Amino acid sequence: MIDLRSDTVTKPSQEMRKAMAEADVGDDVFGEDPTVNRLQRSVATLLGKEDALFTPTGVMANQVAIKCHTQAGDEVIVERDAHILNYETGAPAMLSGVQLLTIPGTRGILRSEQLESAIRPPAYYMTRTALLCLENTHNRAGGTVYPLDEIKRIRSLMIRHNIPMHLDGARIWNAWMASGIHAKEYARYFDSVSVCFSKGLGAPVGSALVGSKEFIARARKNRKIFGGGMRQAGVLAAAAQYAIDKNIRRLKEDHEKARFLAVELSRVRDFAVDLESVQTNIIIVDVAGTKKPSSKVLAMLRSKGVFLTDAGPTTIRAVTHMDVSMEQVQQAASIIQRLFA
Repeated sequence: MIDLRSDTVTKPSQEMRKAMAEADVGDDVFGEDPTVNRLQRSVATLLGKEDALFTPTGVMANQVAIKCHTQAGDEVIVERDAHILNYETGAPAMLSGVQLLTIPGTRGILRSEQLESAIRPPAYYMTRTALLCLENTHNRAGGTVYPLDEIKRIRSLMIRHNIPMHLDGARIWNAWMASGIHAKEYARYFDSVSVCFSKGLGAPVGSALVGSKEFIARARKNRKIFGGGMRQAGVLAAAAQYAIDKNIRRLKEDHEKARFLAVELSRVRDFAVDLESVQTNIIIVDVAGTKKPSSKVLAMLRSKGVFLTDAGPTTIRAVTHMDVSMEQVQQAASIIQRLFA
């Protein structure tokens, strides 16, 4: 089995398991877990923020941020294919009572000129534009990296309108390794940032939310309201700490594997791959040329031991990660080429 469904399918290494087993723990609800506290200080420093909060999932980190930034009845701007819209089960409406205004981007990237006209005027009969959420890297666009210059332009616009910005940075580590721009530089233009340890970094669970001390104090209360208060969570925090200490730099290997696979898949006659969008570890493949729905294509691949996932009715997705070697990626490419020759 060659599992390319997601970079969330990785399993903790023996070294990571050892760090978990040896973690010093305490009651985190009382703020007494030393390993959690160390992780939060470490992530805040890494991203250049005052404080951080450990959360079980990236969805919780994003939703806590939205809750902190908004009031019921507000509006949040997101890109049309944003994770917050597509994969967080309507949580902004359910948990924060806000509506999402979606704007189509190019490979997931919104431009400042698009946002100018999307900001609501201050009329009493209109909802308030309370928050802008961007995503870096952008999952559904194929792991694309948000251009820093565009982030700067957007930030200037949002400052003029007094609108805070949140970054869904679940894969900001990939953006850092692909662009050479430190995660701290991306983070400096956002009021809050969520990051994930259980995707490309290989931890079994965990995300974090960073921001100012005042923001994180409110976030801690909202995490509790959402059911995210944890006790001896140091065993999980130890895995996350190991992940950021040891596994960020190696993401470049995943990018190399993805580039190789994307080029090989682009050679399949009935497949279409936008190679310019393959900037990190995600590949989106249009299989409309096969005259088969994505579900059928995935079943054919699965029968040969290659596991991908759907990205739409006629698109499939492959994600490279640490638990699939370059040799396995090469093998997967050969299997797919033979199957669809």
